[in-house]
Amino acid sequence: MMKLLARLSLVLGILGSHLLINPGLPPRLPGFLPIGIQPALALTPDEIVQKLGAVPVFTITDSDGSPLVGTAETQGGTASVVEVYISRQDAQNFINELKTQNPQLASSVQVTPVPLGKIYEIGFSNQNNPERLMFSFVPTQQQLNSAKAVLEANGQDINQFRGVPLFLARAGADDRVITVQQGDKQAIPFFFTKEDLQGMLDQFKAQQPDLISSVKIEVVPLEVLLDAFRTDNDQFLELVILIPPRETVEYIQQQRQSSGSGR
Repeated sequence: MMKLLARLSLVLGILGSHLLINPGLPPRLPGFLPIGIQPALALTPDEIVQKLGAVPVFTITDSDGSPLVGTAETQGGTASVVEVYISRQDAQNFINELKTQNPQLASSVQVTPVPLGKIYEIGFSNQNNPERLMFSFVPTQQQLNSAKAVLEANGQDINQFRGVPLFLARAGADDRVITVQQGDKQAIPFFFTKEDLQGMLDQFKAQQPDLISSVKIEVVPLEVLLDAFRTDNDQFLELVILIPPRETVEYIQQQRQSSGSGR
């Protein structure tokens, strides 16, 4: 928990810095490969795990910390699947429903925060193993609704979107990605909630008011980004950071304070 909060602090500290339109990034990033940026070496598995380590997600576990595993039908037969919740409240709601369906099981499980890097390490680093544990990400309904609204505003087909929405922003006449900078470091923030992205845009408006009217919000599925980390050799991906929901950050901080006061 302490290591997770330390990583969170590093990520969120970046967002307290200067916002700008990165002139080194081209306007469009189709397939995550920007025109004009030369392919670099793909991120190593360790680099991916570290990049994702600052993002807490939630699973249902037993008293020993083992995840609650379900089954799903796949083309190759039956697979073992663990649901991964972006929202702690959604995970708790699952347990609340379980209390009416299977009270004995519900009494033996709990909501447990897990770094997204750990989920990736277990489920995405060995894609060719048919017996690997698979993970199903559960988005919040509120953010799915926000994603659909963004897609409709951009003239895109909402029925083609699948997965957990991540929100990013562009601005300027040529739709450059809005980045954050701290010292000599730059990053492209992807937000799990549209509301948290709006907080960044409020800051951007104060810093560059003549560009705010050109801001455009876009949506990318988390699953697509995770797959891109694993398979694409794009310099763009090295700059990406994922910003956890504010309620998740506050929960982790509260847990840390509770652990500290209990010593």
